[in-house]
Amino acid sequence: MNEVRRFFYFDVAHAVKTHDWIIEHSGGLVGTKDLGQLESPLEHIQNDWYYPEMEDKLTHLVFSINKHHAFNDGNKRSSLALGAYFLELNGFDYVVQRFVQEMENIAVWVADNVIDKDLLHNIISSIIYEDDYSESVKLAIFEAVQASE
Repeated sequence: MNEVRRFFYFDVAHAVKTHDWIIEHSGGLVGTKDLGQLESPLEHIQNDWYYPEMEDKLTHLVFSINKHHAFNDGNKRSSLALGAYFLELNGFDYVVQRFVQEMENIAVWVADNVIDKDLLHNIISSIIYEDDYSESVKLAIFEAVQASE
């Protein structure tokens, strides 16, 4: 018998409130550019056909908020904070601190097109389920960074 996992989600209002708090406490330009760029991934990750597992949902959430610039500023910071909240909301508390620490540089590389969505998915899967990156993930990150220089 297959166990169906129930996920918990947050809404646009929570995402905007989180972003506003980040800007207030770390600086930057307030406000949103395009709420549709925020509503879309928050809605999409609820589709279990396209995003069946936690790592699929989290990857799409982080990548979309990072890349699609719903906010005037702080998109990378917001993608990490909202990703961490999504983990916490869904019982992955044990990995939130590691996620935030590991993803700090990764978020910059995603924004700079150094790390694509597929590699981000591998990185997030590794953060969630492994004690350390596998050798193949380490090599892929190294190669992506080297290729960008």
